[in-house]
Amino acid sequence: MQSYARTDIGKLRAHNQDYIYSSSDAIGTLKNLFVVADGMGGHKAGDYASRFAVEELAFYVEHSATSPVIPMLKKGIEGVNRRLYSRSLNSEDLSGMGTTLVIATVEDATLYVANVGDSRLYLFRDQALIQITRDHSYVEEMVSLGKLERNSKEYLEKKNIITRAIGADTNVDIDFFDLVLQEQDLILLCSDGLTNMLDDYEMTQILLQKGTLEEKTEQLIQNANQNGGRDNISVILIEPRVSEVIPC
Repeated sequence: MQSYARTDIGKLRAHNQDYIYSSSDAIGTLKNLFVVADGMGGHKAGDYASRFAVEELAFYVEHSATSPVIPMLKKGIEGVNRRLYSRSLNSEDLSGMGTTLVIATVEDATLYVANVGDSRLYLFRDQALIQITRDHSYVEEMVSLGKLERNSKEYLEKKNIITRAIGADTNVDIDFFDLVLQEQDLILLCSDGLTNMLDDYEMTQILLQKGTLEEKTEQLIQNANQNGGRDNISVILIEPRVSEVIPC
């Protein structure tokens, strides 16, 4: 497995409220772990929320007992959510904070994913970019109900209103996904600072280029900044190399 991760402040923000974690090596009982978090709630609160969520989750995974992947992640995310929400109630500076969270880990050629909010995970397979996660946002809920057209004026104006976040309430609803990987698959995790600046076609063209994971990651961030860079940009690219782990 190979991976490359980077977060960038973008062109307009004074602070980076994104926080990422990337390990191709084992952590606890997991063989690898990748996380992107996009904080919200003002500079101090957003910074705190994303860092707290990622670091607390990594600590939990490192010290957890052996268990199936999804139950482990569920328990860890729920615990992080409760602790972050409690801190928001006990500090005026942190009141109203929260963060998105998208998590990936690969075990025996299976990709396990968890997400809350609108940070995304994509699978790049057979020259096509497939969004695996679903955005927990007002506009996507309206689209699913047939009350709003995707990419309409109202959709674009209200795209950043999210309906789920870590630390927003005592309980949190988490989406989980698992899928079997194939040879030559690539995995992309990112914050909306990337996807608000680049559409699927632009991202696909970059991923189709020859080059290393580092070069592709840097090109994604560079193009997002060239298109306006209106938010912090976080990207993790993973090449799982499943042919190395699939039994013959």
